[in-house]
Amino acid sequence: MYFPSWLSQLYRGLSRPIRRTTQPIWGSLYRSLLQSSQRRIPEFSSFVVRTNTCGELRSSHLGQEVTLCGWIQYRRQNTFLVLRDFDGLVQVIIPQDESAASVKKILCDAPVESVVQVSGTVISRPAGQENPKMPTGEIEIKVKTAELLNACKKLPFEIKDFVKKTEALRLQYRYLDLRSFQMQYNLRLRSQMVMKMREYLCNLHGFVDIETPTLFKRTPGGAKEFLVPSREPGKFYSLPQSPQQFKQLLMVGGLDRYFQVARCYRDEGSRPDRQPEFTQIDIEMSFVDQTGIQSLIEGLLQYSWPNDKDPVVVPFPTMTFAEALATYGTDKPDTRFGMKIIDISDVFRNTEIGFLQDALSKPHGTVKAICIPEGAKYLKRKDIESIRKFAADHFNQEILPVFLNTNRNWNSPVANFIMESQRLELIRLMETQEEDMVLLTAGEHNKACSLLGKLRLECADLLETRGVVLRDPTLFSFLWVVDFPLFLPKEENPRELESAHHPFTAPHPSDIHLLYTEPKKARSQHYDLVLNGNEIGGGSIRIHNAELQRYILATLLKEDVKMLSHLLQALDYGAPPHGGIALGLDRLICLVTGSPSIRDVIAFPKSFRGHDLMSNTPDSVPPEELKPYHIQVSRPTDFKVSAH
Repeated sequence: MYFPSWLSQLYRGLSRPIRRTTQPIWGSLYRSLLQSSQRRIPEFSSFVVRTNTCGELRSSHLGQEVTLCGWIQYRRQNTFLVLRDFDGLVQVIIPQDESAASVKKILCDAPVESVVQVSGTVISRPAGQENPKMPTGEIEIKVKTAELLNACKKLPFEIKDFVKKTEALRLQYRYLDLRSFQMQYNLRLRSQMVMKMREYLCNLHGFVDIETPTLFKRTPGGAKEFLVPSREPGKFYSLPQSPQQFKQLLMVGGLDRYFQVARCYRDEGSRPDRQPEFTQIDIEMSFVDQTGIQSLIEGLLQYSWPNDKDPVVVPFPTMTFAEALATYGTDKPDTRFGMKIIDISDVFRNTEIGFLQDALSKPHGTVKAICIPEGAKYLKRKDIESIRKFAADHFNQEILPVFLNTNRNWNSPVANFIMESQRLELIRLMETQEEDMVLLTAGEHNKACSLLGKLRLECADLLETRGVVLRDPTLFSFLWVVDFPLFLPKEENPRELESAHHPFTAPHPSDIHLLYTEPKKARSQHYDLVLNGNEIGGGSIRIHNAELQRYILATLLKEDVKMLSHLLQALDYGAPPHGGIALGLDRLICLVTGSPSIRDVIAFPKSFRGHDLMSNTPDSVPPEELKPYHIQVSRPTDFKVSAH
């Protein structure tokens, strides 16, 4: 994870006594987020008992009587404490004279992280004790009155970003974890970006923000959906995995430009970049083509991008699906670094190496390679063994490490069969340097590319753990991937087809005739937006012709069209051409903030197993509460009893 300089300074500052050290605080960064807005800075102390926030006081406030509320961040020798709120930190002097004994007792007895209210005068810090890197570092508060609003019990962990805690503990006590600087920053930045997106879409481009139902019906294809019981026997709602059908129906209804910050649900296992419930910026437009959608999204991201990051440069580059797979081995390539896949089939047309001969003798057989910069220097023998085992276990492929410029061809006995002319040609094609290593494989094109695409990322991770900088953490590399296949063969039955995106995706205009002859070859009008090797958005131009939609569903995908009769009927009633996209908000904010997981940019996320550890959700329900839904549950204990 990348930590900006201000965050590193904060970590260092909070680990030392505060009175004589320098440290930045929350407020300066939070206010920098607000500067991106064209509106004036909001009034944070309206409607509440405080007069000011902890982070806003400066030497210009000297002599003012103020009331502050916040948490006790730190206390030293019962002489001063640091008070914290969402906006920053301020130093508070604990009075030592007898007349203020009651105030001293409140401030000295209150445990750290207790909530207090203090009133007093803004004064200058003593000469030589100013903190130039702290926005409030020139002043402190001379307290006159104090009130303990709520004492804090012993904490399960210290609320400091540099104190390591397990994710399970953080999720169990999420309300405490939310007090950390990083979580405050992540969620406030998320809020600012969403607000700017709303401004861009509604105020500048006439979009309408429309909520769609979260209780819907089961739909064919796509991700697995959560079922919700109804009071009608045997009938269930389904939580939608996206508002796809609704936004198309809104276009039929003449709304023309729709968007929504949409809650979506998938009954799938969690990963660092996925969880059961997530949020999309969902968008649909009428009378638009692919170029129009792409321009809209580029402008949206450029407008909403945080001020403390380098500006977004548009237009984003575009790459076809076939090119992405051939060059990077994936449809979501990380283009921040090289190590591209090179086809070296022609070099080995007359080779004596057996498995290369076998591969090239087959119709779609190829020989592919990637160059690992300084691989001979940084990758160890055990790394090569691990790479070869991965290739064998997951792809049933063989990987050869070849050192073209050195004599270190250990673990690669076939390297002796590479002729000098072939070696020189490989050096030219791969552009290898002295310490580089080449990973070579052979087989069917897609399979060979996919394997090298995985190894490209694995090797990049290995090199970076050993100090080689390949991916600039401050760089945001956007890419459009287009011209996806419209259909893919089903894994369980390759003779049958499934949608590569979803069944409402329109075919490429040049490939419509292939639907009736060779549907596997048809391209789609589907486009993905990729950022630093992560898919952050996907969309398509939709099918607006009912007859074509019915043919694809019934004939090609063999789906039950009755489940989509409402949509097919709507398309028959004058549906305009339309298209859209959905941006994964959680994943986007995760990448912008440099967080290791989307759970770090969601206020109350689920755990890796999809559980809420704070409230112990999901939970069991008594049988009497299930009766109205005509449901009986067989619990594990029931099976044990019956077994005996």
